[in-house]
Amino acid sequence: MSAIVARQLVKHFAPDIRAVDGIDLDVPEGHIFGFLGQNGSGKTTTVKMLATLLRPTSGTAEVAGINVLTDPGGVRKRIGVAMQEVGLDEMQTGRELMTLQARLMGIGAAEAKRRVANLLDVVTLTEAADRPIKGYSGGMKRRLDLACALVHGPRIIFLDEPTTGLDPITRDAVWRYVQELHADGVTFFLTTQYLEEADRLASDIAIMDSGKIVARGSPAALKAEFANDALSLTFDRANGAVERATELLRGFEGAEEVRADEGEVTVYMRNGAAAVAQVVRALDDAGIALEQLRLTHPTLDDVFVRATGHRLEVDEGGAARPPAARGGDDARGH
Repeated sequence: MSAIVARQLVKHFAPDIRAVDGIDLDVPEGHIFGFLGQNGSGKTTTVKMLATLLRPTSGTAEVAGINVLTDPGGVRKRIGVAMQEVGLDEMQTGRELMTLQARLMGIGAAEAKRRVANLLDVVTLTEAADRPIKGYSGGMKRRLDLACALVHGPRIIFLDEPTTGLDPITRDAVWRYVQELHADGVTFFLTTQYLEEADRLASDIAIMDSGKIVARGSPAALKAEFANDALSLTFDRANGAVERATELLRGFEGAEEVRADEGEVTVYMRNGAAAVAQVVRALDDAGIALEQLRLTHPTLDDVFVRATGHRLEVDEGGAARPPAARGGDDARGH
């Protein structure tokens, strides 16, 4: 059964600005769905439409089986949302705000107290829980906003870059809690700029670029479709070994690309592990002495480059910044 469905979802902000350009989505219940893309790709606009915070220009969407256009209130009762823009009542304390959120959603006083205490511990705000929010740092406010999205125990949760700007320890605690909820059947729709987190957590991933979904599948399937294993071979630069190996490997069956750089030749191919023995044998038959061999498997970063033509760059402050487009070997070939 589907938790989230969208058909030809479109959002225009001006006649010539198509933030979301006719996307289809189908997220099964109980999945962690990862939505990847640089700033301006349309992923946050998509989340806002699904969470009833923004009305679509056209298309349809259902969340928890409820139409986001005809019954937005019904959708809101069943979801939790933590957006990039944090909006909190700064006159309250963190504990007061979380308790109010829980009580407004119909949770009893004792259960609300238990949930608030548990979540304050998860986001490491227990010591600051009884201080006014106006004295919180930006990172503390972000953690509190995330906890408020989870406190009423929704079965579908939208998290828009929830761990951006968090320190590694807090980020790890948040993701452990996400995994606990996921094990209990909660559905997550999360946008993230941390590719390694999407790789570790998401069972299904979509890559968004210029308002369109350009790739979709499990992390393993995307790597198999868009990226290759890299077989790196090191040679003694004397006696033309690098040049000879490069020429030989460019004609090797299954080699999709060969690059040579200062004594090392890298061969990109599908299923590199199966080709290792054949490569070594071919080099030995040609009398080319191999010093070292290293096999590396593709990452989601490699997939992102192949699917969009550029890397997902993140600055030191934790915000994804639109990178310069890259062509040539990094451009998508599909």
